[in-house]
Amino acid sequence: MSHARTFSPNMPLFDKYGGLSGLRSVIMDFYDRVLDSDVVGHFFEDVDMPRLVDHQTKFFAALLNGPVQFAEERLVRAHANLKVTDIEFDEIAELLQETLTEAGFTEDDRKSVLTAVEARRPLIVKRGS
Repeated sequence: MSHARTFSPNMPLFDKYGGLSGLRSVIMDFYDRVLDSDVVGHFFEDVDMPRLVDHQTKFFAALLNGPVQFAEERLVRAHANLKVTDIEFDEIAELLQETLTEAGFTEDDRKSVLTAVEARRPLIVKRGS
């Protein structure tokens, strides 16, 4: 269910979509989808999900211009041994798009988020040997 929000054109997406609490519920929905995925669900079998949701909420808060700093080096370290492929990254992006759509993100805001995520593909996808 979407709540009516008052926002200005210059308001950060972080505030527009409910701050940390709003974002946390979006991230929890996202991970429900991820865990159900035959393509990427296996990555999360032995993961501390509450901790991961907390980290992802902070990452997306930073991505949406919220009051959070998130070093991209953390992304590199977190994914270094996972050997994520482009196909798996694409699955995550698709699940994220579905989640953002259902959460009421406008088309422009979804594009903005997905573009920011796509820009980090080189930090996550394993290239070469």
